[in-house]
Amino acid sequence: MRMPHLPESYAGKGGQVMNHFMILAVLLPLGTCYTSYSQQESVVFPVTYLNISKDLDLQRLLVEWDVVKSAHDAELAMSFEIQVRRTDEATTVWTEFHNVTLDKLRKPLHWTWDSDIPLECMSHAVRIRSKAEASKIWSKWSLWETVPGLDNSNRSGPQIFPKEKFLAEGSDITLCCIGGKGQTIKEFSVYPTVDVLKHTNSQVRLLTVENLSHDKGSNIHFYCYDENGQLHQAAFFVGKPPDTPKDFSCHTQDMKRVTCTWREAETYLYGRNSPRYTLSKTSSPKIALCKASCSKQCSCSWDIGHQRIWNVTVTVENPLGKKTATHVFDVNHRMYPTAPFQVWEDCTDTEITLHWNYENSGIELFCQTEVLQPDGKVELCSCVFQHNSSVADSRRVTVRGLQPYTEYRARVRCGAAEHFWRWSEWSQPLTARTKEGTPSGKLDIWREITPVLGGRTVTLFWKQTPSFQANGKIISYEVTWKKIEDGSKPESISFSSVYNSTRIFIDNHSYRISIMAKNNVNFSLPSVLIISRATNNSTEELKEGQVNGTDDGIFISWEPRSIYDSYIIDWCNFPRLQPCDLQWKRFAPNTSSAVISSGESQTNILSDCAAVLQAMVAFVPGVRYKFCIYGSIANRASLLEKKIGYLRELPPRLDPIVRKVDLNYNSVTLSWDSYLTNESEPGFVRGYHVYVSPVQGNCNLKGSKKHILSDESELCKYTIENPEEKRYTVKHLMPNTKYKIVVKAFTGGGETPITDFRYIDTPCNSNILYFVFLVVIVPTLVAAICHWKMKWVKECCCPAIPSPNKSKVLSFKEFKIDSEKVMKINDCLPDVLATDSDAEVQKLRPVTWSSLSSISSEDKIDGHNSSWIYPSENVVRDFPPTPTHQTHTCFENFAYSSPLEAESDPYHIPETLEAGRTNQAVMLYQPQCYLDIFHEDAASTAREIAERKNSLRYISQTDIRCLGERL
Repeated sequence: MRMPHLPESYAGKGGQVMNHFMILAVLLPLGTCYTSYSQQESVVFPVTYLNISKDLDLQRLLVEWDVVKSAHDAELAMSFEIQVRRTDEATTVWTEFHNVTLDKLRKPLHWTWDSDIPLECMSHAVRIRSKAEASKIWSKWSLWETVPGLDNSNRSGPQIFPKEKFLAEGSDITLCCIGGKGQTIKEFSVYPTVDVLKHTNSQVRLLTVENLSHDKGSNIHFYCYDENGQLHQAAFFVGKPPDTPKDFSCHTQDMKRVTCTWREAETYLYGRNSPRYTLSKTSSPKIALCKASCSKQCSCSWDIGHQRIWNVTVTVENPLGKKTATHVFDVNHRMYPTAPFQVWEDCTDTEITLHWNYENSGIELFCQTEVLQPDGKVELCSCVFQHNSSVADSRRVTVRGLQPYTEYRARVRCGAAEHFWRWSEWSQPLTARTKEGTPSGKLDIWREITPVLGGRTVTLFWKQTPSFQANGKIISYEVTWKKIEDGSKPESISFSSVYNSTRIFIDNHSYRISIMAKNNVNFSLPSVLIISRATNNSTEELKEGQVNGTDDGIFISWEPRSIYDSYIIDWCNFPRLQPCDLQWKRFAPNTSSAVISSGESQTNILSDCAAVLQAMVAFVPGVRYKFCIYGSIANRASLLEKKIGYLRELPPRLDPIVRKVDLNYNSVTLSWDSYLTNESEPGFVRGYHVYVSPVQGNCNLKGSKKHILSDESELCKYTIENPEEKRYTVKHLMPNTKYKIVVKAFTGGGETPITDFRYIDTPCNSNILYFVFLVVIVPTLVAAICHWKMKWVKECCCPAIPSPNKSKVLSFKEFKIDSEKVMKINDCLPDVLATDSDAEVQKLRPVTWSSLSSISSEDKIDGHNSSWIYPSENVVRDFPPTPTHQTHTCFENFAYSSPLEAESDPYHIPETLEAGRTNQAVMLYQPQCYLDIFHEDAASTAREIAERKNSLRYISQTDIRCLGERL
């Protein structure tokens, strides 16, 4: 079909119309949208409907409202501002913005709000305003819509809200108490006391409890009193919501019935409020398969019929919540057999055969036996049993390689051999004892030999060692002894099993002694001792060495000898008692030391008293133990060494008794008795301490050490490290001082506390007294006597000396030297005369001074009979050579002096006289010797005689000055 051909002009106009039409089609919707949008910006859509209700169970406000129809028709996206307030509060308690897009169905809008306080406590009001999301203009608020509380109701007494009785642990809760109409609440409290926040007004009081806990009890009680004393109380239960069941699993024991178990969690809610469990198929949760019961764990059982695959759900719920757990299983893979029952045994000396019964489940079982040995080791034995048609089938297993006469505990459990899932419970344990066998090993035996008249007494001891196995009940011990030399018939004796020692008498020959243990089956192998022949040769007593205690016992060492195949150490557990409970221990030949502990006692007592005896034989501090070390070769023992020692030394019981104290003014010597060092001492005396201190003040004696007592007093301590020393001298003491002193013996454990002192007083120093007497007393006596006889002393010691100026014997005409007057020698009675010989002295003695004075000077000079007096130095001078040597004697008078020695010396040259004059004023008085020449021939010439006479001068003692003072 062909289209008609249109003119070209017509076609062009039609295209223009089409273009205009298309433009209008686009602009029209845009205009509509613009108009609508402009209206949204300027038009508000107020709330036209508002309704409020409350859900008291959930404590929730339900708000419903709507807006004008045009907003729904325009399907506007709108925002709503919602405010909530309470009637007793001036401010808004909650503000929230709610956004929603309206639809044309004009469904009302809904919003919920959960209150933090019970809605019954007070009235709540809600208001709403709205705006389009595209607009910036909010509508006016709606009026407050109020849902009333119970605070405005007509009540006769106080009430507590909320009403629910269960509170979740860890949560916060606010409660209120509303008073009766017109009544004021006076008190609102909680018990047990917890931390609360209180908000009050006149009629309503609030209590907020934070972080609820069951620690103070699962129940919390609230009490409310109004002004009339009316009481309202409420009790609340604090607990936990249920947790998901733990260890949820299912099994079968007979392929007929399935049991599911799980472990429940603590909720702290009990009785009718405790968790409730429901087990159901997952596909049918409302149909319960069984009723659960809970004790240690929860379980629920039901018949499974022919169904093998199960999918079950357990639901647990309580007033605070609900939880579920699901389990899928195949019954064939959940076989959990019942425990074997009726277990019994058959025994030999080394085997136990266990028998048991179990319920036949029609499947193959894999069983396991457990045998608990006396040492705590466990032996397991497994075996597989085929099922048969019998209802109760007996099974057995044999355990081999056991010890004779030993008690074992055995039990059995089983599991599915195919698709093993879990062992059954153990059967009841069975205690079984194997039968007796021949004893294995040897007894450990020892002896103590005591010489007696005609022979020796041998005390034999025996005990069971860890290597000895009785393999039954020991009923007796057999002791046999035989003389080795002559091969005589052996003697034997049997003892009950309660004995572990005996005493026999033997002569001085060598003997072989054996001991065997016997049970109801046979004897053990014999243990042998060889007693050597007694000899009369006295052996030197072994010196006892000292050993030390340690934390583990007493350490003992000895010198090893290669010839011995073992060593034995014996000792007494009670060395101060008889019998002393002798013990011994053997050591290998390559051993040279050992620690003997307090638990070495191995007495043969097979009873519950063994532990008590073990504690009784413990080494005691302060007790001296004696150890003997023997070397053994071919069952023949020889004593090698002796040791003594303590587990721990203690201080001595007594102090040394000081018998003698020798005192000096600066020392004291102490002597004490010999200290007892016998076995009763609690330690080895190592020496002595001497403590000294003055009663007043501290001690600082030379050579001592300081020792501080508990009362902070200070002593001087001297140590004597030789325990044999019985004497000590303390030096450097102070005279006339009171001291306290004590002597203490010390051991390795120290010494006893210092309690008593001995007091001594040092005497005065006699040398000092003598010195004081000589220096003080004697001069004082002399001074007293001199003062008493002053005149006599003065006449004797200091006679009056006449002045030469007043003497009539002086002559002023003959000669002068300077201003001094010259005395004629024949007119003076000299005090010192020098003679040429002893004969002249004898001639002078009878001559009186009066006779000498009566002789005229002229006669003496002319007749060469004068006394020539010359200065001298109290020595015999050598005069110029003369025909014969002469001896001179000097007589001294302290009243005479020459100013210058050189001037008085007749043999000095004249030039020295003037040089010596300058020192006249400073010379001290010096006694002078004068030489008297009785014969003329004593001088060489007459000129010399004249010079000597002219050189003699008399000087008054009162005119001599020394250092500016008169003598």
